[in-house]
Amino acid sequence: MQIAYTMAPGRGDTDLLLFKVAEILASKGYITCGTVQINTECGEGPCDMDVKVLPQGPTLRISQSLGPASRGCRLDPDSLETAVGLVTSRLVLGADAVIINKFGKHEAEGRGFRSVIADAISRDIPVLVGINALNSDAFLEFVGRDAIQLEPFESTILDWLEASLNGAQKVA
Repeated sequence: MQIAYTMAPGRGDTDLLLFKVAEILASKGYITCGTVQINTECGEGPCDMDVKVLPQGPTLRISQSLGPASRGCRLDPDSLETAVGLVTSRLVLGADAVIINKFGKHEAEGRGFRSVIADAISRDIPVLVGINALNSDAFLEFVGRDAIQLEPFESTILDWLEASLNGAQKVA
């Protein structure tokens, strides 16, 4: 099983890190599958959340605008499941690595990208997942304690991916 996870400390930092890693992999000729998150600031309110389906899109809005006074989860579950469906259909075509922007509440509750992660593991495709502290226990319960925690640095993540891809070509 080749699965690793990372969590950067700042708001949106994991998203930026995984986006950059996906870009580097693509520039080196690797075929990625999954999603990376792109956040768009909206002034004083919460940011808009979009995911780019790897490798070449589309980009889907996964957040709902619930108004400035809202405090609940802004995830649009239908849009997230659309992204899951697109990634599932692309994974069937094959990939060198799978990147999942976040193991979030949806996944912790048994939905979302869980099936994609399981499918990639069963195909022996390296999987990289962004997590947060809130859902880390659910993630580890799902994938097991053999998952590798990676420090949130491009070089660390790329080194792990290179080793997981059997050194077929230099990633970093």
